[in-house]
Amino acid sequence: MKTLIRTLLYLALIVWLGAEIFFPVVAAVTFTTLQPETHVAGTIVGQLIRILHGMGLVSGMVALALLALAPALGVYKPRAVLAPMALVVLMMAFTVYSQFGIIPAMEHDRIAVGGDIDAAPPMNPYRIHFNKLHNRSEHVEEAILLLGLATLVLVAHAETSRV
Repeated sequence: MKTLIRTLLYLALIVWLGAEIFFPVVAAVTFTTLQPETHVAGTIVGQLIRILHGMGLVSGMVALALLALAPALGVYKPRAVLAPMALVVLMMAFTVYSQFGIIPAMEHDRIAVGGDIDAAPPMNPYRIHFNKLHNRSEHVEEAILLLGLATLVLVAHAETSRV
């Protein structure tokens, strides 16, 4: 049972972090392949980030449940799971902020300029705001990745302080 809990916990973290690591690669390939069609590429990447966020939230809930259950089953010491749990909650909070705050605001700006953000003049306030939000979304995803790596390190460290 202990091995199963640890395996599922690592799997949840691997799924989320793997998606976070490979998402920029997929986005770069999409924009490179569809270079003249940035609107199409942006639409594809927008759908992919929604999928990424869904995967992250499910993985986060699974990881939280397993981390909460682990001390009761003698997998980890209770104090050893507190920091990883806090980091997973932060990761989920950033994901929710991106999914339900940043992305809808970017979509609003895109629609306000007629659907194609690149067709708007560079000084258009909606385009400026869109670019600001895009930059913020990149920083949020980077923070999620760094928090995930820190979580992974703390969970691995908890292995050495098992009951």
